[in-house]
Amino acid sequence: MGLSNREKSAGYMLDLSQLVKHLVRDGLLSEKQSEEVLSQRRDAQQARQHPLEYLAGLKLKDARHTDKTLDLETLTHWLADDAGQPYFHIDPLKIDTASVTPVMSQAFAQRHQILAVDVNDREVVVASSQPWHTGWEENLRHVCQREVRRVVCNPTDLTRYTAEFYKLAKSITGASKTDGVKTAVTNNFEQMLELGNAQAPDVNDQHIVNIVDWLLQYAFEQRASDIHIEPRRDQGHIRFRIDGVLHTVYDMPSQVVAAVTSRIKIMGRMNVAEKRRPQDGRLKTRSEEGNEIELRLSTLPTAFGEKMVMRIFDPDVLLKSFGELGFSKEDDSRWHQMVKQSNGIVLVTGPTGSGKTTTLYSTLKELATDEVNVCTIEDPIEMVESSFNQMQVQHNIDLNFASGVRALMRQDPDIIMIGEIRDLETAEMAIQAALTGHLVLSTLHTNDAPSAITRLLELGVPHYLIRATVLGVMAQRLVRTLCPECKKPASVDEKSWGELTRPWVAESPKQIARPVGCQACRQTGYLGRTGVYELMLLEGTTRDLISDQCDLDKLRASAIKEGMHTLRLSGAQKVAAGLTTMEEVLRVTPVTVTR
Repeated sequence: MGLSNREKSAGYMLDLSQLVKHLVRDGLLSEKQSEEVLSQRRDAQQARQHPLEYLAGLKLKDARHTDKTLDLETLTHWLADDAGQPYFHIDPLKIDTASVTPVMSQAFAQRHQILAVDVNDREVVVASSQPWHTGWEENLRHVCQREVRRVVCNPTDLTRYTAEFYKLAKSITGASKTDGVKTAVTNNFEQMLELGNAQAPDVNDQHIVNIVDWLLQYAFEQRASDIHIEPRRDQGHIRFRIDGVLHTVYDMPSQVVAAVTSRIKIMGRMNVAEKRRPQDGRLKTRSEEGNEIELRLSTLPTAFGEKMVMRIFDPDVLLKSFGELGFSKEDDSRWHQMVKQSNGIVLVTGPTGSGKTTTLYSTLKELATDEVNVCTIEDPIEMVESSFNQMQVQHNIDLNFASGVRALMRQDPDIIMIGEIRDLETAEMAIQAALTGHLVLSTLHTNDAPSAITRLLELGVPHYLIRATVLGVMAQRLVRTLCPECKKPASVDEKSWGELTRPWVAESPKQIARPVGCQACRQTGYLGRTGVYELMLLEGTTRDLISDQCDLDKLRASAIKEGMHTLRLSGAQKVAAGLTTMEEVLRVTPVTVTR
């Protein structure tokens, strides 16, 4: 801020009056605004806020752009430029907390309002919102025996993550303390006696409770769809799947990972003592905002212990319209043409994690009026929904999909949802339900919509029964959507566009969008996901082509002629609308081959 060398060497804490003066100098504040701010200076001193936080709280207009306000990020970017230090956004997914917290004590970090955000053999990167406070630099340089590189971050993030990082590190250290004798069983084949190490932490230990609470809240905040807890020989990994991509979040000692897994198993009412067999469970909790969130738990015995995956189901997703799920107007019309029928079978296909469950639940929630009885048989129940009746498969008492449908048929249903058609017996029960006047919704694992017909034939379903009962099939995938904050216009790659729209000859859009990366999307360029859909109505020529020796290519070509848009063409429409990229659509959708 134009300080003398003597002032800089002595260190300087930001002062509101001088901060305002330089904001006026650089044109961010007007003279009138500065007078109003300084007249309230006593309020800022009483609040004991960082000057940037105080100014951001006033929501002042940016004198350079009157349609924008001086928010905390704008002010922090300005401060970084003024100090000649790089701006840094603290993204917990990209910081190795286990490495940076030992660099300095929590007391030292809080006293000097700093936080180590990266460390290597040569230097320590330290974030601060007081860029001219230098009293700590020489001390840290001497203790670490490394160079110190400074960056500027916003004070709110600094305060929050200083507390969170050290609390987590303290919990993990507390859970890993060593004394006594420990027998560590790393797998069924390998047993090692280690002297001088602690017994495995108690799953009810407060440190373990803190770690689990942090893990869940952090996952909700980061919009994770799955949490992976993976044991290894010495260190276990915690990973989140965000927008379909896995991110490593934290590495923990193997005994801490085992205790965390056991803690979650207790919460999910699973058998803690049983570690040799896969188990399933479920857990309901709340986010910080108070929203109820369902988690489906699954354990798997691996070489180094139990691996756990928690799939997160946000009930708010059921409140979204079909347009918000990614349906075009044409998709919406064709889908409702199928599910509004009084009887027949509607199939949804796609791999695990492609959004089939969300589509079916959203549809059932819409169909479940007071005039109809909606029943489901699932393995397991993904989300508990009060507007329809749900039953779970239980193989230990011979309650499978087929026997479940047989029981549901005696419950006077109007609409039945079968979690998945896996075998001929289940397919036959679905057909029987459809023939007796019920609407049946179910899923299959196939690459595209036409392949669902050949899959039913492979299971042994006669072609004439498929013709008589199946109303249509919808295949779907999820593609990442471009971040609206940072996406930029891009030119069209004609070769890739041709791959997307084949076999159509579609006119290339004049302009599409490309990912850039910003703070909102964690520098990925993508934020959230949307569905792409392939809807095949079985009518006319397409229905007539279903036979014992059904030709899949001819069936697909006929469906396309009768209005079906392939997954890739559906994705191309979203590319042309600037919602996603050609690379993303090509990544998740199968090649369409027609003769």
